[in-house]
Amino acid sequence: MDAITLVPAQTALLVVDVQEKLLPAMHAPDAARMLRAIDLLLEAAQRMGVPVFVTEQYPSGLGPTVPAIAARLAALQPQALPVAKTVFSALAPHEVAQGLADVGARSVVVVGVEAHVCVFMTARDLVRAGFHAHVPFDAVASRDPGCKSTALAALAAHGVTVTTTETVVFDLLGDAKNLHFRPLSKLVRDLLG
Repeated sequence: MDAITLVPAQTALLVVDVQEKLLPAMHAPDAARMLRAIDLLLEAAQRMGVPVFVTEQYPSGLGPTVPAIAARLAALQPQALPVAKTVFSALAPHEVAQGLADVGARSVVVVGVEAHVCVFMTARDLVRAGFHAHVPFDAVASRDPGCKSTALAALAAHGVTVTTTETVVFDLLGDAKNLHFRPLSKLVRDLLG
């Protein structure tokens, strides 16, 4: 598989630090779109058997994962718990790195906050570790939109595929004949509408 193609059996979704006390500090329009995009990606992951990993940065201070995402995750992977961390890269905790290896992931779709800190360092470290990292621009947020755009440009220049949620979903589907095409394409339209 090449670096830009997503195949469900070799892809994982990594949700980085979308937490109750951190989310309100994000640029509001980006945060709202990010939540809708992550919800769509979680639906796609559930339908296509893509494993999901979740991290929480310093949860005793920044709180747990926001309820909407936590509820979706509980339905998707009831046994999976968010991995607490204090390091900025979500690849640093052993549970994440080992989990990605255990599921045979070659590509990792990275979403969450902040685009220029934890998401940036995670995607960078994934590339260094030999993974193909994909970051949908509409599934990440930062306090300052300028920080987000700067981070995405730097990632793209260093081998990360900066993409869109729609592209990720349709790449995972691969074909309009896929049985998940209709429900997911409707959700994509809802995201964009």
